[in-house]
Amino acid sequence: MSEMPTPPPRILVAEDHAALRAQIVAVLAGAGWRVDEASDGRLALQLALEQPPDVLLLDLGLPGLDGLQICQRLRAEADRSIPVLMLTARDTLARTHPQPNPD
Repeated sequence: MSEMPTPPPRILVAEDHAALRAQIVAVLAGAGWRVDEASDGRLALQLALEQPPDVLLLDLGLPGLDGLQICQRLRAEADRSIPVLMLTARDTLARTHPQPNPD
């Protein structure tokens, strides 16, 4: 009798910077992860509650709900504990992708 293969782990990547999110998703998918994506905090919370991932990679500075608010809501509303890795690239993005000066 053969055993059913274990499905690869699923990760939810919550990052509003599209290019950075695409790079993270490509690396994780290439490593065999099943990857779900969210570009804002409200979608990230919705996806995490509807189909809890094995791990959540969470940007601190998301629009809608920030990373800390998402963590608080998940702790209060999720039916199981979801490991969370927090990240922010704000300083790096500011140096590599400067915003135009509004003046």
